[in-house]
Amino acid sequence: FQPPLRPSLGSLGRTIRLQANFFQVDIPKGFLQHYEVEVKPDKCPRRVNREVVLHMVQHYKQIFGERKPVYDGRQNLYTATPLPIGWDRVNLQCSILANAKDLVFFNSIEYISSYIDYAENVLKNDIIQSSVYDTFQCQPLVLKHRQTHRICPAGCEYFVLSQGWQCPVRGKAVCPCLFKRMLAMAVSATAFYKAQPVVEFLCEILGVHSLDDQRKPLTDSQRVAFTKEITGLKVEITHCGQMKRKYRVCSVSRKSASHQTFPLQLESGQTVECSVAHYFREKHKLQLRYPHLPCLQVGQKEKHTYLPLEVCNIVPGQRCIRRLTDSQTSTMIKATARSAPDRQEEISKLMKNANFKGDPFMREFEIRVRDDMTEVTGRVLPAPMLQYGGHV
Repeated sequence: FQPPLRPSLGSLGRTIRLQANFFQVDIPKGFLQHYEVEVKPDKCPRRVNREVVLHMVQHYKQIFGERKPVYDGRQNLYTATPLPIGWDRVNLQCSILANAKDLVFFNSIEYISSYIDYAENVLKNDIIQSSVYDTFQCQPLVLKHRQTHRICPAGCEYFVLSQGWQCPVRGKAVCPCLFKRMLAMAVSATAFYKAQPVVEFLCEILGVHSLDDQRKPLTDSQRVAFTKEITGLKVEITHCGQMKRKYRVCSVSRKSASHQTFPLQLESGQTVECSVAHYFREKHKLQLRYPHLPCLQVGQKEKHTYLPLEVCNIVPGQRCIRRLTDSQTSTMIKATARSAPDRQEEISKLMKNANFKGDPFMREFEIRVRDDMTEVTGRVLPAPMLQYGGHV
């Protein structure tokens, strides 16, 4: 199938010069080394895989030396120069500290292929080859590799968390354009859950300033509303000192902390029913301030793990995927409505803050991003003629 060619580029109207939010990317001619990385246990989040591979690069200097590879969080790792492992698969062992425990990972790395960066010639000749996609896959990784350790990734977007509404870098991608490659940089906004104590989060849901004056258990409607908002979020505990273990909320208990029980196995091997409030008073020497509030059930439901609200904080960097309320949507629109000059200024600030020139991974692969927006030619079309009641 051969699609029809565009008839013309158009000539009607007055020509003007425009600035587009595309920044030219200069990539030198050279070979790109592609390796396959396998991390076991598998099915770990990308964040964990990146931490494991970073540990591997830092502790196996005999293999990586001073190289700065980029990794996509799954199986693909790229280097600017070959690793001294030949064609063989190399097995490495790493251990990282997570939730006050040493987790051991078994990694393997294997050479896949080398690609010479001839994508510009391919674009000129309208040829599509698999190696072109590999070079395009690597280049965005180099651009965003350092950013993933500084800002919050959410899909293809990267957000800088701050107070109030968020103004992120959105859609940072290398796009093949006519004879060139461009970095598309834009400004977007989304909602994140505020990092705060769960008790304060409950106050926001209930629409109250404090729970000190409310010593009654939650009503069924209040508990259902709270369950709807908190389920699926990650929380971290605060009652174990420096050990900030994280859990995902699966439900909210119907009973209060003083009445909610769970099977507790004693040192003698006997299993007894113990209330959450009694357990925290005896085990952690913690007298709950809000024993009348329900508990968060975390982890797997069959394990009966309950946490009082007052010992939990919401983990930062969690994107809100639920539908916003009308007031929240209105606030979001007001916060993000910007004129073209303001949006241009914001994008220029984002480019400056990205500091691509000082990025060690960019220097490793000798990739440069120009600071100025790309100028293109536009046309101002004449105003159309309007017909009303038979008159023009």
